[in-house]
Amino acid sequence: MPRRDRSRRAAFAHLGPLDTPIPVSTGTARLTLENDGSVLLDVNGAPSSHLHPDPEHLVFEYMRWMLLVIDRHLAELPASDDPGTTGGAPAPAPQLAHLGGGGCSLPRAIAARHPRSRQTVVEIDELLSQQVRGWFDLPRSPQLRLRVDDALGALASWRENRFDVLVRDVFSGTVTPPELTTVETAAHADRVLRDGGIYLANCAAPPGSGLMADEVATLSAVFKHVGVIAEPAHLSGKRRGNCVLLASRRPLPVDIDRDLRSDAVSVRLARRPQVEALARAGRVLQSR
Repeated sequence: MPRRDRSRRAAFAHLGPLDTPIPVSTGTARLTLENDGSVLLDVNGAPSSHLHPDPEHLVFEYMRWMLLVIDRHLAELPASDDPGTTGGAPAPAPQLAHLGGGGCSLPRAIAARHPRSRQTVVEIDELLSQQVRGWFDLPRSPQLRLRVDDALGALASWRENRFDVLVRDVFSGTVTPPELTTVETAAHADRVLRDGGIYLANCAAPPGSGLMADEVATLSAVFKHVGVIAEPAHLSGKRRGNCVLLASRRPLPVDIDRDLRSDAVSVRLARRPQVEALARAGRVLQSR
């Protein structure tokens, strides 16, 4: 690994102290400056976010995959209240919600690429949410609103048909809290999404755990259309990795797999028979 050049200044003008524990509500955070001016944010020893000076440059692979899907989905939304006429009033701003915030890498990228969008980010760590807005110069509300809350509590509190996109990216250490993987949580996700809205979930499944199959089976019990974005070795259960689960009442955006071929990682949208096989192999997860 190349040695980091400490003489370089970060592109972020208001960073906290580098390479030292910073107290936050759930423990400690750490900021590490990379040679390209990007910043790695660790929370309690686990990589949480990686923010580049260019907001649209996402370092974490699974976030790039999510952004590709979101781009496609937002492009399919009507541009006016009356799609059949050119003189219709502009459609309402797209509404997106994120369960899990960290450094808000993905919301920051979406805000830069889709400035009309309105995003709500739920982060349980109050001190961290206060710090990252200043550290990374995040857009202000209503473009990007930070809500300090428990992810499941926020999800259950939202009214139905509120969001076009819902993202789940919540981790306790290196695993998703079990209460966010249940069929009851999937039903809440379906409830708060508008018709045709899409649910994206970051799933880190260790080999042999069956977690990917369980999550696919659980989502399939609620949503008619379910997809998986993963590297081939991860999809076959040979190694650990992050995959992105997609779920919607309507068919998933077209050309996702073609878009993924431009990524630096060899990643694909699983074929329908593969997804159906995972659903059959998994079990529907219930609240305890």
